[in-house]
Amino acid sequence: MFDKLDEVVRRYEKLTEKMADPTLYDRQDEFKKVSSERAGMQELVETFKDYKLLKADISEAKNILKNEKDEDMREMAREELAEGEAKMPALEQELRILLLPKDPIDDKNVMVEIRAGAGGDEASIFVGEVYRMYANYCRELGFKSELVSISEGDEGIKEVIFSITGEKVYSKMKFESGVHRVQRVPKTESQGRVHTSTITVAVMPEAEEVDFELDMGDVRIDVFRASGAGGQHVNTTDSAVRVTHHPTGIVVSNQDQKSQIKNKEKALKILKTRIYDRMVQAAKDKVSAERKGLVGTGDRSERIRTYNFPQGRLTDHRIGLTIYSLDKVIEGAMAPVTDALVAHNQAELLKGEED
Repeated sequence: MFDKLDEVVRRYEKLTEKMADPTLYDRQDEFKKVSSERAGMQELVETFKDYKLLKADISEAKNILKNEKDEDMREMAREELAEGEAKMPALEQELRILLLPKDPIDDKNVMVEIRAGAGGDEASIFVGEVYRMYANYCRELGFKSELVSISEGDEGIKEVIFSITGEKVYSKMKFESGVHRVQRVPKTESQGRVHTSTITVAVMPEAEEVDFELDMGDVRIDVFRASGAGGQHVNTTDSAVRVTHHPTGIVVSNQDQKSQIKNKEKALKILKTRIYDRMVQAAKDKVSAERKGLVGTGDRSERIRTYNFPQGRLTDHRIGLTIYSLDKVIEGAMAPVTDALVAHNQAELLKGEED
């Protein structure tokens, strides 16, 4: 399995030499390509070096036990051998995981859409809570979240769209797409009965210029007067924008800004992301069909998680995970959930490699 790793190390060293060339920084496109490729190999190369050092230490300890007569030296060698052999399985497993095919879009920033589903006001309230949960989680990871669009209801939020930027954002957020179910007693419930409400989350990788080019000939742009909550400040001018993509039928409206130009920019950004997301999901559906057991990231109608407040319980139905620290998770401490999803996916990918 590790036969080609020496080639990877040689490639990494060649890229390191290129990075040392001061003229490379004058060629920004080449610099980005070289630095990105090198960064993607760094963890694998460093782990492989640790593996080779450990293997050499084990070999040396065995050699001492075979040839050395001094009992003190033999005892030290026995200790080193036991310690090295205990570490080796975990290091080999780490290498296997690092050698798995990378999701080409794991490094991308994302746009997240959260919408209220069944449950009326309770669903809208939960949209706001999940939005805050993700914002806190992003802050914990050092990511930056930025509001793109929001539609408020009488209670809570009907829909919110926000972007997240940082290092390998999609790799952390991609398993959040789907239906999230909340079970709790609403404030207005006098009998103390538990109600069930739902929201939908869509995590979409943001499209870059190199991913695909949006043909503006396929897009119709309409302007109209903003109205409703949040629109009163511009309802005397045609500042709201609606963009329609004819080939896919995707329609995006935006009226958050006073400026028609800014609303147009936001609407086009959302449109491009949704189109690219469709392209990505089509490719993922093909892979999922071939590899059963992988954590789904495509079917937005799939019920993926239940947040049961009376029991303080969170259950992720895809991997059978149940934890009783819902109070911490809803405040943004999501690592136990997201790490478990990543680990499960890696385990299924490793099974596929072995098969």
